[in-house]
Amino acid sequence: MTNQPIADKLRPTSFDEIAGQAHLISKSGVIRKMVDSGRITNMIFFGPPGTGKTTIANIIAKNSGMELFRLNATTASLSDVKEVIAQSSSVFSSQGILLYLDEIQYFNKKQQQSLLEYIEDGRVTLIASTTENPYFYIYDALLSRCSVFEFKRVDAKEIIPTLKRAVDAMNTESEIKKSYENDALEFLASCAGGDVRHALTLLEGAYIASDSVITKKIAQGFIPSVAASAFDRNDDMHYNLLSGLQKSIRGSDPDAAVFYLAKLLEGGDIISACRRLQVIASEDIGLAYPQAAQITHSLCCTARELGLPEARIPLASCAIMLATAPKSNTAYEAINSASADVRAGKGNTIPLHLQAPLFKGYKYPHSYPHDWVDQQYLPDDIKNAKYYVYGENKTEQAAKAYWDNIKKK
Repeated sequence: MTNQPIADKLRPTSFDEIAGQAHLISKSGVIRKMVDSGRITNMIFFGPPGTGKTTIANIIAKNSGMELFRLNATTASLSDVKEVIAQSSSVFSSQGILLYLDEIQYFNKKQQQSLLEYIEDGRVTLIASTTENPYFYIYDALLSRCSVFEFKRVDAKEIIPTLKRAVDAMNTESEIKKSYENDALEFLASCAGGDVRHALTLLEGAYIASDSVITKKIAQGFIPSVAASAFDRNDDMHYNLLSGLQKSIRGSDPDAAVFYLAKLLEGGDIISACRRLQVIASEDIGLAYPQAAQITHSLCCTARELGLPEARIPLASCAIMLATAPKSNTAYEAINSASADVRAGKGNTIPLHLQAPLFKGYKYPHSYPHDWVDQQYLPDDIKNAKYYVYGENKTEQAAKAYWDNIKKK
């Protein structure tokens, strides 16, 4: 066997060979339909590693007739981009250049802007990939010229056929006939966290270490216990535990909250527990006990500094505090309602008296009694919108009574 990783040897060459991403590359998938139409637009792929972003870019290039150039934004510079662009005039293919730019979030604004001229006139078709949210890391001018596609973690059941093909390929190459236990492949697939490449890497190690049969026991030797405990055969345990933690706290059950927290921490997962607790503090406790968010942040910072096993103590305090605190989701509902109007294209014109620099007509609230004056803040088309509704808890009702009294005067 050569030293080339099995994940590279088995890299799919057609959409039908890819595990997962059916919403994009099945016969009804949007990317496949675009490729079949013969018209490729600029695209941004975002999602976790090992989900097929690079592979799909390769297949698009192959089917489009374009010449593919690859750059990685972690090492590439502006001069590298310009070098690729310079070749656009010398490419003999009438279809032009397809530039695949991996980890685009590492390009700064100037580097991203350098691409605009060339993708606008069609000399270059861009496919950029990122593991981060593109709406945070890619500048609007570039984002508006691209179609954005989300890549999802691959379900364990969809990874297993790829692992079986890998065993057959390694048997052929090594001229050794090794078999496998189904439980072994299921275990490896479930512990890969939706990353096909990682699953193949784990399998390759298990194949080399096994005698004639790849057993689950051999497979377990390549999975640290903290990783194995975060997932089960159905690839859902980790997320089910986080969901159980949040729903128990939301339901004000401190016993269940501590139980699900303990399950997460037994797997060594401090980070996910801290993230979820901080979400809960704002989503489910919210304005009924505003200090909960600050307390939660402090306890989570303490837990991360301590590490396990001591971290379980501040995190247990946090889970119990949140479970027994009064509850309110009014802020959560308010931002959801406001976001729905934003997505619907409403409120695009900010009232003139609110724009910067300040225009005539703005009333400075601190110049009025009780630091409040009646004036319009929302755009005209949604000026009467109500996103926030005071909760029935003591804290929010006290705030409501205060402002009702002032605004009536």
